Amino acid sequence: MNIQAEKLDLIEWISKLNDKSIIEKLKEVRNSYSHSKDWGDFLNQEEIESIEEGLKDMEEGRVHSHETTRKIYEKYL
Repeated sequence: MNIQAEKLDLIEWISKLNDKSIIEKLKEVRNSYSHSKDWGDFLNQEEIESIEEGLKDMEEGRVHSHETTRKIYEKYL
């Protein structure tokens, strides 16, 4: 079943609901979902700057292959 069909199935089911407690739980889920944050919203300024620096390094070709990186850090793995 594709996502659109599943949503329509849920809409039909909800439209027939008469149980107030289930409706309240669904409202809680909706409110929780609409207020959820992206993981990026929890980054501090230092972390954001570090990511930006890494992206700049990548754009400017300052990168190493996976194989090279594994050799450098294999003693820690």
